[in-house]
Amino acid sequence: MASQVATPSSQVATVPSSLQTTTATSSSTSLSSSSPTSASPAKLSPDELELLAKLEEQNRLLETDSKSLRSVNGSRRNSVSSLVSSSSASSNLSHLEEDSWILWGRIVNEWEEVRKKKEKQLKDLVRKGIPHHFRAIVWQLLCNAQNMPIKDQYSELLKMTSPCEKLIRRDIARTYPEHEFFKEDSLGQEVLFNVMKAYSLVDREVGYCQGSAFIVGLLLMQMPEEEAFCVFVKLMQDYRLRELFKPSMAELGLCMYQFEFMIQELLPDLHIHFQAQSFHTSMYASSWFLTIFLTSFPLPVATRIFDIFMLEGLEIVFRVGLAILQLNQAELIQLDMEGMLQHFQRVIPHQLESGPDKVILAAYNVKYNAKKMKKLEKEYTTIKTKEMEEQVEIKRLRTENRLLKQRIDTLEKESASLADRLIQGQVTHAQEAEETYLVMRELATVRQQSEEATAQLELAQSTIRELQQRPLLKGIPCYTEESILQLERELVQARLKEAESQCALKEMQDKILDIEKRNTSLPDDTNVVRLQEELIAVKLREAEAVTGQKELRQQVRDLEEHWQRHLARTAGRWKDSPKKNAMSELQDELMSVRLREAEAQAELRESRQRMMELETQNQIHGNQLRRAEQEGRGFQERVTVLTSQNKSLYVQLQEIKRKQAEIECKNKEEVMAVRLREADNIAAMAELQQHISELEIQKEEGKVQGQLNNTDSSQYIRDLKDQIAELKHEE
Repeated sequence: MASQVATPSSQVATVPSSLQTTTATSSSTSLSSSSPTSASPAKLSPDELELLAKLEEQNRLLETDSKSLRSVNGSRRNSVSSLVSSSSASSNLSHLEEDSWILWGRIVNEWEEVRKKKEKQLKDLVRKGIPHHFRAIVWQLLCNAQNMPIKDQYSELLKMTSPCEKLIRRDIARTYPEHEFFKEDSLGQEVLFNVMKAYSLVDREVGYCQGSAFIVGLLLMQMPEEEAFCVFVKLMQDYRLRELFKPSMAELGLCMYQFEFMIQELLPDLHIHFQAQSFHTSMYASSWFLTIFLTSFPLPVATRIFDIFMLEGLEIVFRVGLAILQLNQAELIQLDMEGMLQHFQRVIPHQLESGPDKVILAAYNVKYNAKKMKKLEKEYTTIKTKEMEEQVEIKRLRTENRLLKQRIDTLEKESASLADRLIQGQVTHAQEAEETYLVMRELATVRQQSEEATAQLELAQSTIRELQQRPLLKGIPCYTEESILQLERELVQARLKEAESQCALKEMQDKILDIEKRNTSLPDDTNVVRLQEELIAVKLREAEAVTGQKELRQQVRDLEEHWQRHLARTAGRWKDSPKKNAMSELQDELMSVRLREAEAQAELRESRQRMMELETQNQIHGNQLRRAEQEGRGFQERVTVLTSQNKSLYVQLQEIKRKQAEIECKNKEEVMAVRLREADNIAAMAELQQHISELEIQKEEGKVQGQLNNTDSSQYIRDLKDQIAELKHEE
């Protein structure tokens, strides 16, 4: 069907000069009024133009009629001459049709001249509707798509593969599903797929959007696929459609913003009702802008609006949208959100089935201020820029917040680790304190035993001295049985005490070794001054212990020498009686026990010395532990201080950022105000220049027409020059 419809249009495009002759010869009755019109290419008078406008209006009414429309659709399969002859049911209809063909044929033939010199008349004719058989060529001429280089690339693009093919295939069945040309598995669906695929390869940023398929489908109803592809490319590039169909759809947001402002300004009651019902503009108007009413209105009405869109752009969408709202304001105010949606989807399309004249007439009664729309565009751009900046700032703040949280988590982990170390150190210190307490108790016990052994040793020494000083009767000592028994008891007690001392000494040595091992695992102290003081104290105690040990050893040696002398003096004197020999053995054994006791006391002194060293080391390690606790508390306090500082710095940072944002907003507002003032000044300058041009034109007309005499003319010229100078001075 598209190819059949496009055939007359292509003939008009290729041989526009033969169009009038073909139409005239194919008509069954020759109209006398048509030949002078076709023969004289002179400029038409206003009466003739008015007559042609009326003829075109009648032609449009005939096309909207269902019976006439069927005859026109059936005649598309024939040539141009058969189209005219089949639609000429009467001489009056033939006359109107022929005049319409002649008028639009002349416009097509003289397109450049008409577009430049008769733009207003062309607008009026387009607003009244382009004849169906001229739409293909006129649409191409309106968007300058008749000689595009990309047309030669179309066949190559079809051979390529597009990533959007699956989406296009899926949505083709949804495009004009009730239209005969786009039935399932029809030629229309195939050519629609070809055009959408080719454009998705040309413009990979936009790719494919479902709303664009309806526009391409309308183009394919009027022209072949190559021409439809070129026209669609032009529409996307020059009619803001590309910005509408971009993935971000920023242009659609701008259109919604402008349209909502127009509703607020021109229909305030309806705008308040929409706001109360939370009925956003995009819920009903987004499809108007994306498909130019093709999915919302009946196809003939949308095609008429598309005629005007090809000439005037998106302005007609704003106008028609406001006109629809004005005509339905009373009904919409009575409905809720769901009812309004049903009204837009069903009632309004039914209202427009009678024809688009009423809504188009109302559309051109809508107040549309292009300057105001430009200003709204700037405001929207400013708002979006601020939103983008705020999003960037929010993203940056979130990143900083995440980093600060990570830093806080790290500090908390470090603080927890320090607290664990502190607790562990306290536990270790408590264990060591308990062990130290036990060692001190055992040490006190050993000291008590040592004191008792020392007392017994002193008693034995005094006994020895008494024995040495006691006079010998005839060289033989006199011992009683009681003294011998007493010596035996003392010997037994001394042996028991010696055994106990040996056990206690062994236990102390084991504990000393254990404490030494533990002390080796403790960390070194870094406080040199305290270590030096402790070292000096330890050395002093060590020197005292060494001195005492030397004295004790010297005393032991003296006792041994004394014992050896005693043995030498008493050698051979106790051989007389067994009783005397037993006494001598007891004395010898007592002397040996006392010597061993002295040696045990010496070892005990050494153990005390080692115990003192261990106590010193324990004290040192206790000091180290206390310093570690102090350092831990210092670290914890520092963490607390750093956390509070971090919070205060974060608050200061937020305050600084807020002040900076306020300053930036103020600066931007000042810049916008300056730009607005510059725009107003530029507009004022343009008006002044236009006024100057008008004055200069008036001056030239005065010279040409000779309305002024020489004197008056020179005076008039001087006045004009003065006015021009004043205007320039004001400028």
